[in-house]
Amino acid sequence: MESTQGPDGSQRGVELLRRVLAGSGVDPARADTSWTAPGGTDPGPSPVPGGPSASPAPGPAAGSAAPGVAASGGGAFAAQDGFDGPDGPSGPDGSGGHDDPLRHVVRIPARPGRPADWPDWTPEPLRTAWAARGVTRPWSHQAHGAELVHGGADVVVATGTASGKSLVYQLPVLAGLAEDPRATALYLAPTKALAADQLRALDGLAPDGVRPAAFDGDTPMDERDWVRRHCRWVFSNPDMLHRSLLPRHGRWTTFLRRLRYVVVDECHTYRGVFGSHVALLLRRLLRLAARYGARPVVVLASATVARPAEFASRLTGRDVVAVTEDGSPHAGRTVAFWEPPLLADITGDNGAPVRRSAGSEVARMLADLVLEDARTLAFVRSRRAAELTALGARRQVADVAPELAGRIAAYRGGYLPEERRALEADLMSGELVGVATTNALELGVDISGLDAVVQAGFPGTRASFWQQAGRAGRAADEALVVLVARDDPLDTYLVHHPASLIGAPVESCVLNPVNPYVLAPQLACAAAEMPLTTVDVEEIFGGAPAVEVLDALVEEGVLRRRPHGWFWPDTGDAPAAHVDIRGSGLGQVAVVEAATGRMLGTVDGGSAPGTIHAGAVYLHRGDSYVVDRLDLDDGVALVHAEDPDWRTEAQSVSDVTVLEVLEHRRHGPVRVCFGATTVTSQVVAYRRRTPDGTVLDQTPLDLPPQSLDTRSVWYTIDPEAIAAAGIDEARLPGALHAAEHAAIGLLPLFAICDRWDIGGLSTALHPDTGLPTVFVHDGHPGGAGLAERGHAVLGRWLAATRAAVRDCECRTGCPSCVQSPKCGNGNNPLDKAGAVQVLDLVLAALGPAVAE
Repeated sequence: MESTQGPDGSQRGVELLRRVLAGSGVDPARADTSWTAPGGTDPGPSPVPGGPSASPAPGPAAGSAAPGVAASGGGAFAAQDGFDGPDGPSGPDGSGGHDDPLRHVVRIPARPGRPADWPDWTPEPLRTAWAARGVTRPWSHQAHGAELVHGGADVVVATGTASGKSLVYQLPVLAGLAEDPRATALYLAPTKALAADQLRALDGLAPDGVRPAAFDGDTPMDERDWVRRHCRWVFSNPDMLHRSLLPRHGRWTTFLRRLRYVVVDECHTYRGVFGSHVALLLRRLLRLAARYGARPVVVLASATVARPAEFASRLTGRDVVAVTEDGSPHAGRTVAFWEPPLLADITGDNGAPVRRSAGSEVARMLADLVLEDARTLAFVRSRRAAELTALGARRQVADVAPELAGRIAAYRGGYLPEERRALEADLMSGELVGVATTNALELGVDISGLDAVVQAGFPGTRASFWQQAGRAGRAADEALVVLVARDDPLDTYLVHHPASLIGAPVESCVLNPVNPYVLAPQLACAAAEMPLTTVDVEEIFGGAPAVEVLDALVEEGVLRRRPHGWFWPDTGDAPAAHVDIRGSGLGQVAVVEAATGRMLGTVDGGSAPGTIHAGAVYLHRGDSYVVDRLDLDDGVALVHAEDPDWRTEAQSVSDVTVLEVLEHRRHGPVRVCFGATTVTSQVVAYRRRTPDGTVLDQTPLDLPPQSLDTRSVWYTIDPEAIAAAGIDEARLPGALHAAEHAAIGLLPLFAICDRWDIGGLSTALHPDTGLPTVFVHDGHPGGAGLAERGHAVLGRWLAATRAAVRDCECRTGCPSCVQSPKCGNGNNPLDKAGAVQVLDLVLAALGPAVAE
């Protein structure tokens, strides 16, 4: 929304980076060896695996660029593997070698906003209400998106952080509800907190008679009745829609008959198994609305992701138009990519080197920036890390300027609401200068205009990276953003290849609405709401895969088949109450404090052996517990309170059986496949590690094997090609194993997921293929679309994997490239050089597939 945006003549970001460099013993002049993102000086086109091509950067239709980064044809943004900018890998002063933790500096110039006129159908009271909030005109993408929605199109708006996506749906929905006093609307958010924030944003904005209200688990029963009968814009979440509204749709007849708009906010969070459930949940909603004579317009808001229209269409089952050209203004930023140096006196598995921890680096940077009077947020990965980072920064500041130590604090979940509000107020007022925080300050709290943001590790997605980075930046002052790499292959890749982060989006939200483990319970819920017809199955729920699942449900006695469709037996028990849309379908294990009998929480049954085995450290609301016993038969884990100075990692062994090859292609000596597999895994031990990564010991476990029917992507290599590449028989297992580990670490670059959502297996001779084989598989029953995504982008994925392994400065392999924290074989054998040879061989065979 229109505001004043001054020219970015500031060097504030570079000045702050000089201070950080000086505090690390690095020549501050290195801050000036930056290269510039699109919209500034073009560093020259050159292809990057996983990043933009050498041709001009894609326009908005191809994918939305990062906030503050022009994505027009004004020049390509790319860099060769290992390229540190326009001056080469060492910079103009010859620094920047492996002893220098600063890998890249990117200047993102400020971007002015592009205002537009209000659509001519905008009611005057709405213009007046927004003007009272300082919004005199909408930004171009807001006006464009609102026009599409008003015209009846299903729309997804996928623009940058703080770009005002809410107005894209607020304007047409409020105008539509004002125009038709009988119309209704439904807003869905992934969390109750976000829905509450959006509901508060309508105070003083909603026209008389609209009366928006929340309908969630916290809504009292008497208020629920009022909402159902009188509310015209209901703010809820998928869980409430699934468990309450749809099973009781007969009580919502009037609301559904008049339903004109459905808003799906933060839709990029609906991915994997949860996203697959929500996709079918939305189909259930739209089917019932049609039954009552309504066809609501669907409006989705998303962070910047690859192919938002394709994703939104898969989520809703409708054709969706994407709005990606961001017309909002953004401050300039200096983005530094930092790789902590290797430690000489600490080693990890098999003597591998270990880097200085990202947390200690961030604590020192936070102290340096506070001493510079720069208002700074330091984002860390855990509540414990937030406390330790703040404590470390305070100690360092106290040695230099004791009066400033009290202006540093931690912010995390688990604090009382009044404590959080006080910290937020102190940060916004400037009373607090430095705050170490979990992602609790990433969303929901309106804090921006800071001087710097430091991140202890890549937060998992580009959306989160920019959400956090967007907290820094004022209208006239350039801000500093520093990404400090953790000991992780993905972090290693990003700090060496920033074009994959700063350039066009490479991540995709993946989901699988025809996953039989998701389809079965959702089809049962749909049949209980209203009998399923063959037309429903064919046009709404996926066709042949759904018929196969329905036949199985009939055979099991869950549903009944009649000539006109499938029916739920009237047992008086709705199936929705027993379907967990956020779980894997393998049930839940209760975590119980043994001394008191108090249930602390639940853990998904599929992940329980690896996370709450006997001896595991379990964190709950900032408190630490150690597991005494895990009983999978009874679904309970008994724990006691303890705060050890070590963490645990489960070790497992696995096997993969190929059930069906769904897709395959041959590239000379390499065959690439995607298909159905059974993964048998068993947690066999756990290791205790100190905070610096040192392994204390390994303890065996006796847990039953688990079987998982899922989807996998795999490739095989002819032995003759392996021999020709110079990899002998003795080295082959370690080479394949290292390539598998690295590939698992890099897949989250192309599909929004965590490395713990996927697994893998490598073998020099697999019984089902008869060849050397590398598998990467989904960690969810039926698959969540992750392996399928890997198959679709195999060339780019493996090119990024090769670059991450090759660019890591260790000699024989470390956690930053080929070692895995969950390897059941103790990261043995691993052959780093052999992994590069294997990946070179596969990529050479794939040829043009690298550019997929």
